[in-house]
Amino acid sequence: MKLDGRKALRVRMDHKQPVNLMGSDGTWRRRCVLLDISQTGAKLEVEGTLDVLKAKEFFMLLSSTGLAYRRCELVWIDGTVAGVHFVSADSKKKKPASVPVVAAQNSAQSK
Repeated sequence: MKLDGRKALRVRMDHKQPVNLMGSDGTWRRRCVLLDISQTGAKLEVEGTLDVLKAKEFFMLLSSTGLAYRRCELVWIDGTVAGVHFVSADSKKKKPASVPVVAAQNSAQSK
């Protein structure tokens, strides 16, 4: 079902689904309850202080061993509830392509 006119289909959790947030450098971890999730993000109820969520990126650990995870960015905070956007390699801005070596050599030879 779509909630609040969102682009991605969200699944609301009927039961408390425990997950953890962890800093990308591994220096902090917060217990959370997954409230809803989609392909592009999730809504979480966070235990403890939320100040660490202001880090540029962090991980949402979906399994107790940490083998299933998503890379996240914070979108919003409202009390103990936070919204995160999943970061993928495709969503990162790609650097502009550099001038190919062959084209640069051809340009130098034509002078």
